[in-house]
Amino acid sequence: MAMYTEMTKEQLQSEHDLLKREFDEICAKGKKLDMSRGKMDSVQLDLSSPMLWCLSEKDEWVSNGMDCRNYGGLDGIIEMKQIVADILGLEPPEVIVGGNSSLEMMFDNVGVNMSHGVRGGVPWQKQGEIKFICPVPGYDRHFRICEYFHIKMIPVEMLPTGPDMDVVEKLVKDDPMIKGIWCVPLFSNPSGCVYSDETVKRLANLTPAADDFRIYWDHAYCIHNFRGELPVIPNIIRECEKAGSPNMPLVFMSFSKISFCGAAVAGMASSKSNCEYVKERMFVQTVGPNKMNQLRHARFFEDLNGVLAHMKKMAEILRPKFEHVVGKLESNLGGKGIAEWNDPDGGYFISFNTLDNLAKRTVALCAEAGLTMTEAGATFPYGIDPRDRNIRIAPSYPSFDELKEAIEVFCVAVRLAAVEKLLGA
Repeated sequence: MAMYTEMTKEQLQSEHDLLKREFDEICAKGKKLDMSRGKMDSVQLDLSSPMLWCLSEKDEWVSNGMDCRNYGGLDGIIEMKQIVADILGLEPPEVIVGGNSSLEMMFDNVGVNMSHGVRGGVPWQKQGEIKFICPVPGYDRHFRICEYFHIKMIPVEMLPTGPDMDVVEKLVKDDPMIKGIWCVPLFSNPSGCVYSDETVKRLANLTPAADDFRIYWDHAYCIHNFRGELPVIPNIIRECEKAGSPNMPLVFMSFSKISFCGAAVAGMASSKSNCEYVKERMFVQTVGPNKMNQLRHARFFEDLNGVLAHMKKMAEILRPKFEHVVGKLESNLGGKGIAEWNDPDGGYFISFNTLDNLAKRTVALCAEAGLTMTEAGATFPYGIDPRDRNIRIAPSYPSFDELKEAIEVFCVAVRLAAVEKLLGA
């Protein structure tokens, strides 16, 4: 395939005219397509539907002698605590199981630290300008939490092994106002990166200037491989224990991309001491989680093996979608010198880079053609991608037929935006 950057102006103009006709034909169809967020499709959701009627008898409504319809069980029922602990390689006392959203747990923890400090220390909001390290490209919802609490975000580049640890180590060592770092260690959002053993161990051995520094370990895709063996990375809680900082990590996970996006179970894990401290606050905050929903999950999955067997079924649905998208990117854009992308083995996203200063234009063209994408810049703090090139592709939600149309639209938009730029339009 010809490199666009090596084409003559006449060749580029001819390519532009051809692409513009194709683009106009797409727009005339009036399609409504969506690759904007990593939602499950109906086929994935159907896998968990039997859960909705797995508690049919009254004697099935009890966990460890506790009627799950009543108050109690502040930190979750024992069956779900055990399953989450097994997924994370921990013990049940190190786990708190709550409602549907791990994002809510993260928001809540940051909010409490802002207003009441870390474990009763000086509230962050009374210390001055609080800062967080944000590996980029990263998860937009992490950045939104920081924006909500007026926390200054410091971008740090994501390498193939995780965040650039040379930069992270220097930043946290020199600045006591840096209070946290966001991490998605396995199949990172959106890059699909798997943190290396060295990265995890260097994070655990950080020597922050702030004694109230925390690692926010968002393990959203901890068992979400759709190709190959599930990668095994060091356990951040155990590594921090070895390093003498057992209270530094806070680990979050959920079943939102395992069972139901809108009716799942989430978990937070940390040192036993941290969990006991959090439970004291929870006693004021709530009378307990939705234990019936937790019980449904526990009865449906039974144990870790049941969850892993379920995830293999998920993989059979996701893998063809990702392979189709990556294949189309290669056949439509490969060798043209106008884009690059990753080919992940798990997670929910493909990280795509256009030529500099073309992500917004590409997303705008997609919208004009009826394809909704995640907003350009969303994978960077404050929505500002300094090179305006990163776009997050989410192949999971459309049906396979819709996905085929969506990726064709996307590729035409990428090519058209690139030709426009090279023509100086």
